[in-house]
Amino acid sequence: MPVVSTPYPPGTPCWVDLMAPDQQAAIDFYRDLFGWQGQPGPEEFGGYAVLTLKDKPVAGIMTAMAMDDNPPPPTVWTTYFATADADATAAKITANGGSLLFPVMDVGSIGRMTAAADPTGAVFGIWQTVEFGGAEIVNEPGAVIWNELSTSDLKAAAGFYQKALGIELTPAPEMPDYQMLKVGGKDVGGAQGLQNHPPGTPSHWGTYFAVDDVDSIVDAAVRKGSDVLVPAMDTPVGRIAAIKDPQGAIFSVIAPKAPQ
Repeated sequence: MPVVSTPYPPGTPCWVDLMAPDQQAAIDFYRDLFGWQGQPGPEEFGGYAVLTLKDKPVAGIMTAMAMDDNPPPPTVWTTYFATADADATAAKITANGGSLLFPVMDVGSIGRMTAAADPTGAVFGIWQTVEFGGAEIVNEPGAVIWNELSTSDLKAAAGFYQKALGIELTPAPEMPDYQMLKVGGKDVGGAQGLQNHPPGTPSHWGTYFAVDDVDSIVDAAVRKGSDVLVPAMDTPVGRIAAIKDPQGAIFSVIAPKAPQ
């Protein structure tokens, strides 16, 4: 079982969460789809729910709430990157053309975080561990296996993530239109342009969850009110599909090919 028991290196995706209009409905949907367990958390954390798989945290879900006179945030999965110093990383983000959605803040005693947008508009989070380090199961059915940037300007994004987060983007072997995200020489995600997305799609980060059987997951999601954006299909890395959940959050699933 791919259990994470050591700190995530800075620049590595370490957590994903979802802000949904109906938190309980989202918890129920993903529980039934991926086998997660969890319930809304304490009021001091805004009811934030840490969902678990095999008793280990895998993702978060919270109620999307409007702040001040702003509309509620969009219903999306957000990728968080590990950092050793959230304030220093926030400064690098703004110095390199990104913008903070809100100042760095303490999350109780468990960590420090903020959310930001890169220069092409893709939103992500940063997380500094204090007591909570992020996902403790990855790369197995029901858990996150891949985080992927789709951007309107791959060159600008590459320069930003290298300078702000220490992530290197390098061409993927035999895939000229795809970039691998690397931290310390290790693949931690991918990046591509928007050419495979519908016109008008904004830059964004996407989340892939590993599954045993893509087709059965797609069928189950549809029965629960989801839309299929990319039907199940075979790719060089495995069988994949993209789904919009009943509240509008988009995610992908993949049954990865076994290593040769």
